[in-house]
Amino acid sequence: MSGIWGNNIRFSIFGESHGEAIGITIDGLESGIELDIEEINREMRRRAPGRNKMSTARNEKDEFEILSGYFNNRTTGTPLCAIIRNSDKRSKDYTKIKNIMRPSHADYTGNIRYSGFNDYRGGGHFSGRLTAPIVFAGAVAKQILRKKGIAIGSHIKSIGEIEEEYFDGVNIEKELLKELSYKEFAVINEEIGLKMKNEILKAKEEKDSLGGIVECAVLNLPTGIGSPFFNSVESVLSHLLFSIPAVKGVEFGAGFDISKMRGSKANDEICIEEGKVKTYTNNNGGILGGITNSMPIIFRAAFKPTPSIAKVQRTINIETKENTTIEIEGRHDPCIVQRAVPVVEAVTAMGILDLISQ
Repeated sequence: MSGIWGNNIRFSIFGESHGEAIGITIDGLESGIELDIEEINREMRRRAPGRNKMSTARNEKDEFEILSGYFNNRTTGTPLCAIIRNSDKRSKDYTKIKNIMRPSHADYTGNIRYSGFNDYRGGGHFSGRLTAPIVFAGAVAKQILRKKGIAIGSHIKSIGEIEEEYFDGVNIEKELLKELSYKEFAVINEEIGLKMKNEILKAKEEKDSLGGIVECAVLNLPTGIGSPFFNSVESVLSHLLFSIPAVKGVEFGAGFDISKMRGSKANDEICIEEGKVKTYTNNNGGILGGITNSMPIIFRAAFKPTPSIAKVQRTINIETKENTTIEIEGRHDPCIVQRAVPVVEAVTAMGILDLISQ
């Protein structure tokens, strides 16, 4: 198993959902970077469980401990390592289903890939719990990018069939992104947000779950970042986005809808505005030929419904090789999208930092 990603800045993730701790090591950071620890804590709280009725009741504060690479409030230039201890573990919830493969989880694939030696409790290393150290790494990356004027922000574009407006791909305000980051439920339209919340609670009452879409924007990236083909901005970000558990789709700019347009509508015509090169539209999401073109990077990530639901489902017993059924117990999110918003921003920051560090 490899838990390492990055070319210039390398991120190494470790731990299991019900193990002693989870964490991440960041290698390649410059020395002397001052970090705002409270701001990192704020980012961690955005993802933390147990904040409201729409998330899991698992009570983890996601408090981190920096073990190395940080001294006198600044990075030392050596690997920065942080851990988050797991304090609210109920591993007994999983003992009786050790050999029962939960539908749409990584139980079966993990069992086969690692010959049955994988830690199955709470999904082990496959769990969304592992996104906590990713948010730590993303919070560090965000601070570095912010000093360069680069802003990253997201909102909940949809929950189930309920949708709110898209970002304005041409004129996104940095203040809007900042405002969204302070919201417990990150929507632009509060009225639609209330409908989304009610839909989540309804699914929870019915022992079911919902998925949704997170839309993300990156502002003020210099033109010329990225490369064609294998190190394009889209491929770098997509790699990381698909590393988030439950992400099943990614689209940039107009996304799949661009396939329905004629070239005359899809093309982003170019202009000079206040001495800067811009485009009138942003159907390509700020990227051409894999390289940034000065417009905001816009993309969306689609999350599947939480697979842990209390309804009876058909499955198999991997030990006896028999068909059976399962009712999943324990503490689970009826919808992970609200907590996934800072995770999407985190992997975006990680990818952008790696790209600009070349």
